[in-house]
Amino acid sequence: MNRYQQLVVEDRELTLYVPPSYHESDRSYPVAYVQDQGDMFTDCLNYLHHLFAAGQLVEVILVGISSTNRNREYTPWPAEPLLEGNPPFGGEGRAYVDEVADVIKAYIDRHYRTLAAPEHTAIIGGSFGGLISMFAGYWRAETFGRIGMLSASLWYEGVMDYIIQQGELPAGLRVYMSVGQLEGAYKENAQKHMFSNNIEAHRFWIEQGVSPERIQLAVDPDGTHDPIFMARRFPDALRWLFVGEAEEQASAKGQAQHEDTDYHEKHNEQDNQDNQDNQDNQDNQDNQDNQDNHKAPLFYIPGTVTWSMQSDVTGREYRIFIAEPMGPPPEGGYPVLYSLDANATFGSLAEAIRVQSRTPRGIPSALIVGIGFDSDSPIVSSERFYNFTEYAEDHELPVRPNGSDWPETGGVEAFLAFIEFQLKPAVERQYAVNRSKQTLFGHSLGGFFTLYTLFTRPETFSRYIAACPSVWWKNYMLYKRWEEGKARIQQSGQRKELRLYVGAEEKPSMVQDARELYAFLKGHDEVLETTFDEIEGEGHVSVLPALISPLLRFVNA
Repeated sequence: MNRYQQLVVEDRELTLYVPPSYHESDRSYPVAYVQDQGDMFTDCLNYLHHLFAAGQLVEVILVGISSTNRNREYTPWPAEPLLEGNPPFGGEGRAYVDEVADVIKAYIDRHYRTLAAPEHTAIIGGSFGGLISMFAGYWRAETFGRIGMLSASLWYEGVMDYIIQQGELPAGLRVYMSVGQLEGAYKENAQKHMFSNNIEAHRFWIEQGVSPERIQLAVDPDGTHDPIFMARRFPDALRWLFVGEAEEQASAKGQAQHEDTDYHEKHNEQDNQDNQDNQDNQDNQDNQDNQDNHKAPLFYIPGTVTWSMQSDVTGREYRIFIAEPMGPPPEGGYPVLYSLDANATFGSLAEAIRVQSRTPRGIPSALIVGIGFDSDSPIVSSERFYNFTEYAEDHELPVRPNGSDWPETGGVEAFLAFIEFQLKPAVERQYAVNRSKQTLFGHSLGGFFTLYTLFTRPETFSRYIAACPSVWWKNYMLYKRWEEGKARIQQSGQRKELRLYVGAEEKPSMVQDARELYAFLKGHDEVLETTFDEIEGEGHVSVLPALISPLLRFVNA
C-alpha cells in the first residue's frame, strides 16, 4: 500500500505523508517540510512508520518538496561553478523559501490538521537542501522554528562569512546538524571544507551563546557525502527537533481514550461487567502505550554528541559518547578521558565535568570520550566479556556463581586495535587534544582491559585508572604480561601513572587481589607511579559514583 500522496500546489510537486493515527483522531500534528521531494523520508518510510506506530518517535506530517533546479533554488546568492563548463549557481534561494512559507505551508495548513506555529514547523534537507534549510531559519524564523541540516553544504562561497556576520541564531530556533567526517576528504575544490565548516559553524553558534539545548551536532566518523548517511540521521533529526511534542501527543492520546471510555460507560450500562473487564485490559494497555510514548524524547545532556562506529577488524558496532569541553582548548590541547562501559558511566562523567569546569573557579575543561555498546542496558555483559578479555579456556576460569557457561571471550586485541587505530585518530581529527594527557578508565572487566593495555601497549595512554579490576582473569595472566609492559615503558623513557581503586565492601578476594597487585607494582616505581585507594562503605558497583570527582582531577593534573 502506498502510504503517501502526490500533490501539486501551484506547479510545485509535493509528496505528503500523514502519520498512523491521523485518520483515527481529530488531533493536529507538527509538520516537517523536506527538500528534494522528501527522498530522505521516502527511502526509509517503513522504518519511520514503525517508529511512529510504536510510539518511539513523535508523529509528524511529512511534506516532500520537489525542486525544478537545486543549484538555483537551494543557493542563497549567485556564485561561480566549481567545475569549468558547468552553469553558475543561481542564488534564487530567498524566492524559494518564501514560496515554501507563503504558498506551500499555507496550503498544507488549510487542508490538513497542522500545528502551524514555528515551534511545530520544521524544514529539513541534505547537502544543498540542508544549506537552504539553514537560510530558511535566518530569513523566515517566524515560520520555521525547527531546522534540520543534514550534511549541509556550508562550503558554499560566502556562507561562513554570513554566519559570522549574523552572530547568534534567531531567537527560538532549534537546530539539528549532522555531518560525516569523510565528507570532502577527497575534494580539491571548496567542497573540501564540508566537514570543517560544519564543525566551525556549530562551535561558533555555541560561542555566541546558543544554548546546547537548542542545537545538536551528530558526527559520523566514517560518513561520506552520500544519501545513506543522511537518511540514517533523518529519524534522529525528527526526534531532536520535536523533542517537546511527544509528551503532548501522549497526553492527547490519553485524553481521547478517556473520553471514549466515558461514552461507552454511559451508553452500555447493560453490558457493564463485560465493559469493565475490557476496560481494565484496555487501561493496562493504554498505560503501557503512554509509558512507551514518554520514552520517545530521550534524555539529553547539553554539550554531548553520540557517534556510531564499526570496528574495521571485527565489524562490531560501538556507541561512542562525547562530552565536549565548554571553553576553548588550553595551550597544548584538551586533556582526554576515555571511559569504558560508557552505557553506565558516561552520563555521570558528562554532568560532572559540565558542572565542575564552570568558570571562574572550576577545574580545567577536559574532553570525555565514552566507549559503549549499542544497547540501552547499562551493563552489556556479552560485549564486555568479549571485548575486555583475553581468550580463556574453561579450566582457566572459576565456576560462575550461577553455574552457567562463560560467554565468548578473547576480543581484547581487536578492541584495543579499534581504540588505538580508529577511535583515537577520529577524536584527534575533530578536537584539539593534548596527546600527553590521555587517560583510560575501566571498571571490573574494564579494569582488566585497562591494566592489559598498560602492560602490553603502555604508549597508548599516558595515565591509567583501574577500578575493582578483575585481576583473577585467566589465572592471573596480568602478572605474566607485566614484564613485557615494563620493558616497553623503559624503552619509551616516559614514566606512566596508574590509579588503583577498590570498594572496601567488595568480596574479600577482590580486595585482596587489588592490594596484592598494588604491592607488586610499587616494586617498579621507577617506571610506573602507582597509587591505591580502598573506598570505605562502597561495593563493586556503588564505588563508581565515588570515583567521578577524583577521576576528573587526575585527568587534569
